[in-house]
Amino acid sequence: MGSEAFKLKDHPKLPKDKIIALVVLDGWGEANPDQYNCIHVAETPTMDSLKKGAPDRWRLVKAHGKAVGLPTDDDMGNSEVGHNALGAGRIYAQGAQLVDLALESGKIFDDEGFNYIKQSFASNTLHLIGLMSDGGVHSRLDQLQLLLKGAAERGAKKIRVHVLTDGRDVLDGSSVGFAETLENDLAKLRDKGVDAQVASGGGRMYVTMDRYDNDWNVVKRGWDAQVLGEAPHKFKSVVEAIKTLRAEPKANDQFLPPFVIVDDQGKAVGPIVDGDAVVTFNFRADRMVMLAKALEYEDFDKFDRVRFPKIRYAGMLQYDGELKLPSHYLVSPPEIERTSGEFLVHNGVRTFACSETVKFGHVTFFWNGNRSGYFRADMEEYVEIPSDSGIPFNVKPKMKALEIGEKARDVILSRKFHQVRVNIPNGDMVGHTGDIEATIVSCKAADEAVKMIFDAIEQVGGIYVVTADHGNAEDMVKRDKKGEPILDKSGNIQILTSHTLQLVPIAIGGPGLAPGVRFRKDLPEGGLANVAATVINLHGLEAPSDYEPSLIEVVDN
Repeated sequence: MGSEAFKLKDHPKLPKDKIIALVVLDGWGEANPDQYNCIHVAETPTMDSLKKGAPDRWRLVKAHGKAVGLPTDDDMGNSEVGHNALGAGRIYAQGAQLVDLALESGKIFDDEGFNYIKQSFASNTLHLIGLMSDGGVHSRLDQLQLLLKGAAERGAKKIRVHVLTDGRDVLDGSSVGFAETLENDLAKLRDKGVDAQVASGGGRMYVTMDRYDNDWNVVKRGWDAQVLGEAPHKFKSVVEAIKTLRAEPKANDQFLPPFVIVDDQGKAVGPIVDGDAVVTFNFRADRMVMLAKALEYEDFDKFDRVRFPKIRYAGMLQYDGELKLPSHYLVSPPEIERTSGEFLVHNGVRTFACSETVKFGHVTFFWNGNRSGYFRADMEEYVEIPSDSGIPFNVKPKMKALEIGEKARDVILSRKFHQVRVNIPNGDMVGHTGDIEATIVSCKAADEAVKMIFDAIEQVGGIYVVTADHGNAEDMVKRDKKGEPILDKSGNIQILTSHTLQLVPIAIGGPGLAPGVRFRKDLPEGGLANVAATVINLHGLEAPSDYEPSLIEVVDN
C-alpha cells in the first residue's frame, strides 16, 4: 500500500505535533492492596499519583482473554498478544486460538506444513518438542494430545515426545500429573500399534526454552538430549524421571536438569536422526526461536551441534515473520496489517521506540504486527539497551529501567520525535522469579523511570500515556476461590510466578493534554486494543474506522 492509503483526517478538536510519551509497564496489573501486591508494597509515588485522576484520566482496561484475541477470559494475557493489541488497534485471533481453530476444523492436517512433515511418517520417526503444560501461555497439553491422535491416524508409526516441564505458568509440581496424562495417551497409541513414547525432558528455564539469545547453553542442553540422546540423567519413564529429579534439594519444575529415556540396554529411545520429522508444538514464539534456528540453519555457530540431522522441521506456528523461521509451520499467523505505527509514520509522526533486550521485540516487532524493521527508516529509530545476561533477574531487579528512562528523557528533550514509546520490563521479568522482595525493588525502579519520562514531558509541554500489557507483579500468591492465599503442606504460601487475569491501568496527562480530554464513560469493557485509537487521537488525528474505538472524548469546558 502506498503512503496515500494511510492518510488520516485531522482530529477536529485535538492539536497535532505534541510530543507523546507512550509507556508500557510490563506485568503491571491492578489488584487488591495486600502484602503480596508488590506494586502496592513498593514505593511508587508517580504511578500512585495518577489514580487521583480517576475516572477522567485514569481507568482500567482488559489485557487478557478475548480482549487480546485469546480463546476464553480464563486465558492470561501475555506480552506478545498484549503488544499486538496495543499496536494493531484491533483484536486478532491469537496463537492458542488460531491453533484451536485449526485443530477443531481438522484444517491443520490438510495444510502444507503437516503434509510436509507427513513425508517422514512411512519410514521415520515424528518428534514433538515443547512445553508439557496446560498453562496456555506457550502451549497446551490438549493441543499436543490432538496432534498425537491426528498424526497417528494419518500414518505416523513411530512417535517420540520431548517434554519440557513448566512450573512457571502453572503450579510447581504439576508436571507429574501432566506426564501421567501424556503416558496414558501414549499407552493407548501403543495398543493401536503405534510405537509412541517420551524420549527426553528437562525444565523449561534450564533446557531449550531460552529467548533473545540470552544463554545458548540452555538450548544446547536440550539439543544434546533431544537430538544426540545424551543427558546426565537416564530413566525408563518420564514419570519416574520427574519424580526422581524433583526429589533433589531445591528442585523445581522450571529448572529440572535434562534427562533421556532409555531402553533395557541403556540406549536412548529417541534421538533425532536423518529423515525424521520434528514439530515444536509451542504456539508462542519467543522461547522457540533459538531452538528453531538450531534445527533449521545449516550455517550455525552458537554451539557445537555435533550432528546436524537432515530433518523435516515445522513449528506449530511461524515464530519469526521477518526471519521466515521456521520456513514450515502447521498454522498460519494472524495477518496484522495497517498497525498504528505504520499509520503514524505515514502521517508525519516521527517515532522512537526503546526497551532493553528482553522486551525490545515487544515494543517493535510485536507492536508492529509481527514484523521486524522500520516502516520508514527516515521517520523512526529503535534502540535496544542490552539486558543483564547470565544472572536471574531477581539478582539485579532494577534491570535497565533507569537506563530506559534516561534514554527516553534525552530523546524527548531533543524534540526530534513526536512519539517516544518504551517498555519497562521489571514487573514482569522479576515477578516471574517469584521473589517478592526483589519484585518490590523492581516496581520502585520502574516508577522512578516513569518519573524521569514525565519530568521530560513536563519540560517540552507534551502528553503522557502510561499503561501495561498484562498483570504479574500485583499478585504474587496463589489464591483459593475466595481469594485467600493458598498454603502448602508446611504452611508456607504458594508463590505465583505467572501472569494474572487482572485489569491493567491506563492514564493520560501532561501539560500538552487539551483541557477537555477525558476518558469516555460508555466503554466500560475497553481493552488494550482501544489504546491505539486513543494515541492516534492524541497525535491530533482521527483513527481508522475499523479500529477499536478510542477511550477518550473531548468535552467543551
